[in-house]
Amino acid sequence: MKIYRVGGAVRDKLLNYPSDENDWVVVGATPQKMIDLGFVPVGSDFPVFIKPDTGEEYALARTERKSGHGYQGFTFHAAEDVSLEEDLVRRDLTINAMAEDPDGSLIDPYGGQRDLNDKLLRHVSDAFTEDPLRVLRVARFAARYHHLGFTIAPETLALMSSITASGELDYLVAERVWKETERALCERSPDIYIETLRQCGALKALFPEVDCLFGVAQRADYHPEIDTGIHILMALQQSVKLSDSSAVRFSVLVHDLGKGITPEHILPSHSGHEARGVALVDSLCDRLKAPNNIRQLALAVTEYHLLCHKAMQLEPEIIVNLLKGIGALKSAAKLEDFILCCMADARGRTGFEQRDYPPADYLRAALSLVMDVSIADLVKSGIEGAEIGRQLNLRRIACIAELKQTYSAS
Repeated sequence: MKIYRVGGAVRDKLLNYPSDENDWVVVGATPQKMIDLGFVPVGSDFPVFIKPDTGEEYALARTERKSGHGYQGFTFHAAEDVSLEEDLVRRDLTINAMAEDPDGSLIDPYGGQRDLNDKLLRHVSDAFTEDPLRVLRVARFAARYHHLGFTIAPETLALMSSITASGELDYLVAERVWKETERALCERSPDIYIETLRQCGALKALFPEVDCLFGVAQRADYHPEIDTGIHILMALQQSVKLSDSSAVRFSVLVHDLGKGITPEHILPSHSGHEARGVALVDSLCDRLKAPNNIRQLALAVTEYHLLCHKAMQLEPEIIVNLLKGIGALKSAAKLEDFILCCMADARGRTGFEQRDYPPADYLRAALSLVMDVSIADLVKSGIEGAEIGRQLNLRRIACIAELKQTYSAS
């Protein structure tokens, strides 16, 4: 029985890149031997074990055979006679098909170290096409290592296109699509994930609402880059500078979906795209089974981002309603995330990348004043029942009116 460190930990060690992965392959063992050694079985499809003192995963070396559709359409064979090389050849990319033995020596049967040096994402074998999830994984690795100069090998991109054309992406379960997408959004270059999926046709297959934004014109005075899809990529780049939150980055990705269904006769104007986009974002979140906190922020940004941009010109009552609408009266953190999304939108335009964003401080000041209005003071003054709510709203509006005067005077 031999144990090898494999995959991401080996890859990132060679790259001197931060990594929290630590996966292990066990050669020459049986499930019973692992249990006898104190490992806890957790795999339902194939033998995977947890080492209790570290919480790390140890998988028996295995081979696999395509037996159905999608990510789960495989029959696995794990036995004492399965070699390390047989296990590694089933992996997606050569840079993920390396192992390290207990003394630290590298085992690299498929040229992973060479491809690391060449900054190339290249598939290991033709078995790559059997797992449609690999289209998303390769796009995620492209987003992860783009800043280091990595590119996808043309032949691998061609295989990704063939997987898309085969219809296999339709069999991916929502949870897997969301997990890969959320991880990709948290990488250094999430825009590259979107662009890579678009290159191989997967964006149209999985995220048609985003794909159709490319080629949609906008007014050049607001968007010098003109193309809505290009704006989305630029806004994603800006979101990376502002936040590492997947909720913020996803909300930036989808905030303009309504522009994809703007009536042709009003183009390049997109009047009303905020309201049109709400149902599209809601439907996309349903399809992806996105977490509720992410859905809530994405819907708020989609519906209210133009109000945020115009905040300093809005009537006080609209500002109070805006703060209510995004949930800021219940959580100041919701306002911060909302502002970051709107700031990324505002700066995700050619020539606008370094611009100040005055609405941010204005809305923060507005929320602070609104939250200082005390319900207890209203009750002490003798106000009762429904009148409490009405007076509370009026006092909040009055606070914003004073704030607006202050900003106008300055």
